Amino acid sequence: MSHLPLLVPVVYLVFSLLSVLGGLWRRSLGYALALVGAGVCVPLALWGLFQALSQGRIRYALGGWPPPFGIEYVLDPLAGLLCALIATIGLVVLVYARWSVAREVPEKAPLLYPVALLLLSGLTGIVVTGDLFNLFVFLEIASLSAYALLATGRGLAPLAAFRYLMMGMIAGSFYLLGVGFLYFSTGSLNMADVAERLEPLAGSRAVAAAALLMALGLGLKMALFPLHLWLPDAYTYAPSAVTGLIAPVMTKVAGYALIRLTLDVFGPAYMTERVPLLPVVGWLAAGGILVGSVMAIAQTDFRRMLAYSSVGQVAYVALGLGLGNPMGLVGALLHTLNHAFMKGCLFLVAGGVFYREGVTEVPHYAGLGRTMPWTMAALTVGAVGMIGIPPTAGFFSKWYLVLGALDARNWVFVGVILVSSLLTAVYFFRVLEQVYTAPRPADMPAAPHSDPPLGMLVPILVLGAGVLVLGLINSLIVTHVLQRVAAPLAGG
Repeated sequence: MSHLPLLVPVVYLVFSLLSVLGGLWRRSLGYALALVGAGVCVPLALWGLFQALSQGRIRYALGGWPPPFGIEYVLDPLAGLLCALIATIGLVVLVYARWSVAREVPEKAPLLYPVALLLLSGLTGIVVTGDLFNLFVFLEIASLSAYALLATGRGLAPLAAFRYLMMGMIAGSFYLLGVGFLYFSTGSLNMADVAERLEPLAGSRAVAAAALLMALGLGLKMALFPLHLWLPDAYTYAPSAVTGLIAPVMTKVAGYALIRLTLDVFGPAYMTERVPLLPVVGWLAAGGILVGSVMAIAQTDFRRMLAYSSVGQVAYVALGLGLGNPMGLVGALLHTLNHAFMKGCLFLVAGGVFYREGVTEVPHYAGLGRTMPWTMAALTVGAVGMIGIPPTAGFFSKWYLVLGALDARNWVFVGVILVSSLLTAVYFFRVLEQVYTAPRPADMPAAPHSDPPLGMLVPILVLGAGVLVLGLINSLIVTHVLQRVAAPLAGG
């Protein structure tokens, strides 16, 4: 039981190595081992979430060295929820990836699956670590894996991955420099220990610089406006399975790290009053929501439209944190969960269409409602969720964000959320119009096609169904998990 916080990242790491070795012997064995590893981690992550909910915070000291001298891993309800989310998305996308990768980049398959597990190991490690430097290590493991995965695409993918690498290195440097300032100020790297030692150092300029640098680094990692410039190209040119894995969870985990630092290290009051970073994050997020939505309207490539949409959607998470109140944080965390399913579903749909039709432009989606009915049904559910129409998941996270903005009496943020929903409706209804009412383009073959193979279609439908299920059970998630996490903002 005490090893539970570290089990999921370790299992991913072990199966990543096994997948490399198996793939050297037989390519199909490498994929099978990757799939087994991802499959093992889902029940482990769900068991961890159940234990964290029923017993509270679970701590594990690596190597028997107690904190603050050793590295500590902590599994609380928030970490358990994110861990379960990453594991679920990871398994669904890996099932989907076999056909998608074989269609788009078959020669990269032996590299892609082990690196995907390494990415999942890094992401889950970020979620469960209770150590600031260890968070940096996992952040870099995840980032290096993401660079490699994104570079496996064709066309401009290597260039986009290189640009992402440059931005990621700058972001990592900012974060590490901030950790250095904190260490020299407090003499500790354990999050809980640092939080205690920071109380008499509230006026320290070094601590303020640390908060600023770490927030800046994580803002770059989560593509917070105006630090988002690496994201559109990276998501547009990557293989569909890679985007379907990275887009739902990568930027959200960086957002999670920023939330964790705010709640468990610096404290909400410090980040709001002493060094007012949260209000700045909130206003940048408001700008990102509008800019991302407007840029998405201007795109004709479906995947690029989704990429700019992600800039706006991840900004919802930052806006909820920036509000600095419990409702805002509940909305941010619920949107993290919901958006992972919605955007994962939509990127997998884009891959399914490319598999069958070889197209990515929105005008070429004309008539697909008749030839790919199940895939387009999932697209419809995902799009409706992104707009925020009940009873889909997206409605409820935006609802809590609006309540948070009303609590803060920030009418501008209320207006931004409402306007952005209308802008989101503009670019998604344009796609749905093509899908269900437009005639097939003259330059496209008239022969009827069908939905992608079951191995791709089932993951698409699972994520589409998840958008509806999360909407229906949102009150359970909020009551049993998110309100407990947001308690510190209410002084609880």
